[in-house]
Amino acid sequence: MMNNIDLETKIEGLKKAIAEHKDFAGNYESQLVKAEQELKDLGKIALPPVVFDDIHEAVEDAVGKFDFSDTGNFDIEYGIEYDGKVYCETHEMNDTYNLVELIVEKVSRVFTEMDCPEEPTAEQLNKE
Repeated sequence: MMNNIDLETKIEGLKKAIAEHKDFAGNYESQLVKAEQELKDLGKIALPPVVFDDIHEAVEDAVGKFDFSDTGNFDIEYGIEYDGKVYCETHEMNDTYNLVELIVEKVSRVFTEMDCPEEPTAEQLNKE
């Protein structure tokens, strides 16, 4: 993995190469995007995919148990008292998926997913 100075130098070189060689710009631009993402991820703690799954599951569990008070996110049943006052009898959150995705996205900004070797296939195990 490259350090901060190496990545910044690579980014500057790619920017110059893009300006000089417009015919190869697509290739350089994709390399530039990748190098810029690596620079962003440089200071992040790398976690294996299984830990990301655990974080996602924990956030999902926490959201499922959290009591929200924003009635715009709920299915609401109203009731009327004898004196004519309207009140919220029950309210239930109609979808937590978007909230979970927003939280996981925020967690992903703090961490980066590390590359893990793929599990060997049956053929690879038989060759050993």
